[in-house]
Amino acid sequence: MENKLVRYQHSGHFHLVNFSCYHRRPYFSSRSNCELFERSLEKMRVRYGMMNFGYVVMPDHVHLLVTEPKISVLAKAVQAIKLSVSVQQNKQPFWQARYYDFNVFTHKKFVEKLRYIHRNPVASGLVARPQDWPWSSFRHHAFGEVGTVEIESQWTFARRERAAAETHVSKSRHGPPGQVVER
Repeated sequence: MENKLVRYQHSGHFHLVNFSCYHRRPYFSSRSNCELFERSLEKMRVRYGMMNFGYVVMPDHVHLLVTEPKISVLAKAVQAIKLSVSVQQNKQPFWQARYYDFNVFTHKKFVEKLRYIHRNPVASGLVARPQDWPWSSFRHHAFGEVGTVEIESQWTFARRERAAAETHVSKSRHGPPGQVVER
């Protein structure tokens, strides 16, 4: 019997996305590969218009908590992330062929999945506390740290609000930004 994978996209839900390295090989045991993944994730997040609420890069797999992309479908965005990483590596194949996608449609499930992502390095015995794992969005959520990947959170919202307010103020001044005009 044929195993048909059903994906529920264009639903407006958040998605917990998991994908693994080929044969679960620990390709992300090196700092350079983790940094490469983060750069690729951020580039594709921007290109496809996705919002990223959480992620973790484990030695042999990745978890993301994202919105559906504004451009194309989630499958294409995931494919682009995977392709971006694999073409920059000498390891072929780099990824398992498929990915797992779980629709997150309640706040309770959202919180559960974000905690799952952040606790994954602890559950795997890699670190004692989530904040000790550098390849995740935990430190952003807990402390407001800004990293390579833009994470949607109260910190990001506040930063955008401050930037918008500063832009509004600078546009209402007479003279170039930063110049004090005496009256």
